[in-house]
Amino acid sequence: MGGEGVLSAGGVSCGRGGCPVGEGVCEAGRMRFGLVGTGYWARETHGPGIQASSHDLVGVWGRDPEKTSAVGEALGVQTFSSHAALLDAVDAVSYAVPPDVQAPLAMAAARAGKHLLLEKPVALDPDVARELRDAARGAGVRSVVFFTARYTPETRSWLDELATRGDWRGSWSEWVVANQRPESPYRHSPWRQREGALWDIGPHLLATLIAALGPIDGVAATPGVGDGVHLTLTHRSGAVSTATLSLWAPPAAYTWGMRLWGGTGVSAAPAAVTTAPQALATAADELATAVADGTEHPLGVDLGLQVVQLLADATTQLGRG
Repeated sequence: MGGEGVLSAGGVSCGRGGCPVGEGVCEAGRMRFGLVGTGYWARETHGPGIQASSHDLVGVWGRDPEKTSAVGEALGVQTFSSHAALLDAVDAVSYAVPPDVQAPLAMAAARAGKHLLLEKPVALDPDVARELRDAARGAGVRSVVFFTARYTPETRSWLDELATRGDWRGSWSEWVVANQRPESPYRHSPWRQREGALWDIGPHLLATLIAALGPIDGVAATPGVGDGVHLTLTHRSGAVSTATLSLWAPPAAYTWGMRLWGGTGVSAAPAAVTTAPQALATAADELATAVADGTEHPLGVDLGLQVVQLLADATTQLGRG
């Protein structure tokens, strides 16, 4: 592995004080991940993403044994009969389940000393998100939240460029999606149908805008047709962002875009090039690096809590909560 305190290619260090992720792991410089979830996102993104990382996918657990068996077979990994049994076999857990299911399971994992690769939003209630954050802090475990674009090189390069130019005064975003299209893998997702664009697309929007324009101190929300929502976000820097979001919009209106404006002109966010599994692999590797370094990842559960607080405030204004 090299000298003391030096990261391996897998991102895990065996410096002074012993292995940060458990006996038998550091020798190979790899962390053992478990997967919780059996839906499309678990099968097509989380599982393949971990397998594309520098670490090991040990196995999968889900609430439906038949679906769990099918995902385990598709990924070529062991299946577990319970969440507790999975925790006993791993160093970290990757969650690909609805947010209200994720939060209590992730708390149990944190209290068992397991590191967390969480989906957005981390919860649907700020108090629950805070409890999850406190459980992770209390156990000394590390976390990352999978705000997909924030783990892609194209978005990171764009954000770096924005920082060098400065004088950004605001942004416009239009994220209008038609999940009812036959080709959408999310068209039958109960939690997305229930919570709509604010809670599904909103976390991605907020995580990117916070990076681009700084912390958000206030949100004003106006309801649109269906699950449509119009947001005005006030940043601590003085910049103001506006956004229109819809998850179940007419297919003909499908559009996506985010642009910043300021003294140096207008800059548009790049289209996605990196696949979701590739981004997930980066998230897994960076979680391991945070474990090895003993540091909190900037995209960890602290940011996850901030996002949930903003979304809950908007929900109250919309009268939908």
